[in-house]
Amino acid sequence: MKRLAYALFLVVIGAMPAAAEWEISGYTGFQTAPHSDVKGDANGSSFDFNAEWEGKPFEAPPYYGFRATWWQSKNLGYALDFNHAKVYADGDTRRDNGFDRLEFTDGLNIITMNVFYRWPKENRRFTPYVGAGLGVAIPHVDVEIGASRTFEYQLTGPAVQLVAGASYDLNERWAVFGEYKGTYSQNEADLEGGGSLETDIITNALNVGLTFKF
Repeated sequence: MKRLAYALFLVVIGAMPAAAEWEISGYTGFQTAPHSDVKGDANGSSFDFNAEWEGKPFEAPPYYGFRATWWQSKNLGYALDFNHAKVYADGDTRRDNGFDRLEFTDGLNIITMNVFYRWPKENRRFTPYVGAGLGVAIPHVDVEIGASRTFEYQLTGPAVQLVAGASYDLNERWAVFGEYKGTYSQNEADLEGGGSLETDIITNALNVGLTFKF
């Protein structure tokens, strides 16, 4: 039985397209976020202001991400990407509007399904690529206003991302890469004690990472 199972495994592997390959990647980098409007209500009062966001990518918990990519052909691939971005509202901004805490720092988690296109060439280790994806935002909402504090993960809305970069093969199994990653997410969070908070957040990041191919 074991020999039969092994033989079937070899047949399945042999039947797969020769160009197909899998990659597992991890990355970190420098991430920022521009200002955005924050509106909603809490404790019986409404708020509407422009928040100045800070990324602080190298402070705990750090900015990072993981990606699994299936290259089904020489040029076209599909990927599942998890991006642990972060945003903190500037201290003066949040205090002036009654917030003791206003951040998505563990983190502004973006999960997307993506399509990637690459330009490989024979006998060249350097490969440019671009990608785009759709998904959801599942941030850790950390909001304290008055006597109310919200401190939990929530599914807050849809998200999109754009990626452009290049990889460099170290050998047949390992590669390093650098890329730009931009994300946009619509976030509507429920606040403890009643009320809600809405904000659309853009992040910009310059990533460096390591890829394992199999």
